[in-house]
Amino acid sequence: MKAAAIDRFGGPEVLGVKTVAVPVVGAGEVLIQVETAGVGSWDAAEREGEMELLKPRKSSFPYVLGTDGAGTIMAVGEGVTSRKVGDRVYGSGFLNDKGGFFAEYAVVKADDTALVPKGLSAEQAGVLAADGITALQGVQDALNVRQGMSLLVYGASGGVGHLAVQLARRLGARVLAVASGSDGVELVKRLGAEKAVDGRGGDDVAKAIRDFAPDGLDAALVLAGGEGRAPALQAVKKGGHIAYPNGVEPEPRAPEGVKLTAYNGESNADVLARLNRLIEAGPFHVEVFQVYRLDDAGRALEAARKHHLGKLALRIH
Repeated sequence: MKAAAIDRFGGPEVLGVKTVAVPVVGAGEVLIQVETAGVGSWDAAEREGEMELLKPRKSSFPYVLGTDGAGTIMAVGEGVTSRKVGDRVYGSGFLNDKGGFFAEYAVVKADDTALVPKGLSAEQAGVLAADGITALQGVQDALNVRQGMSLLVYGASGGVGHLAVQLARRLGARVLAVASGSDGVELVKRLGAEKAVDGRGGDDVAKAIRDFAPDGLDAALVLAGGEGRAPALQAVKKGGHIAYPNGVEPEPRAPEGVKLTAYNGESNADVLARLNRLIEAGPFHVEVFQVYRLDDAGRALEAARKHHLGKLALRIH
């Protein structure tokens, strides 16, 4: 099969389209013919070898990148009853020993897949898994967002952030979104944020928060850095809660009396089922900023490090 793979760790020059073996399906796994894959800001770091310390064993080459994607199940392994051949699914496999989704075929655990939610395109499904899981586990599992809460989403126009805004609104929260750029502000307003400000364009974030929540914020989900972040987090009131996924740099600090939680976005059947239920409860938007061909995977990785809204995608088939 064709895949965007590396033969060694390094810069953009090490990534190219190669012919590699189709991964073998094991017990509890499924083989997916990949239609589209998501391109994350972490993919370049993985290409450079920065993720090696997170792995139980050393990587082998050729090494296929791509944490998440969507497509059609072509085979199921022993013991799999939740999926069948022909199912259109999306899923993820972070640092998967059997290779990533930048390929014509990928093998992942069946429990790390879900049926594509109604109303989503192939490109939208392909970029959903990793960011959707991280968004939901932030707002629901870490912060326990519920009806009437005031929530700050900092980094709201990115892949995780724009999904978190919608999920938090669906759970009943009032959302103030700090986005990047005027285009980011426009996006999150369209997605239901009650108030949105540009965290990099000179907007007075602290004033916007005071106007939005005069008595202080109940919670904040932090997905980005920036000069305005520290004063924004000072507005979380005592007894409040700040959460952030591991990998956000620099790590945020909480004011005195405010709980601080770091978490990992971890895939499982339960979180994917909850994500699908919330997505299918009404109109839901997954922002795909640009779609690249598999041959242009290198360009896509570089673009993921620059300003964009939502997520970038690769079209494989």
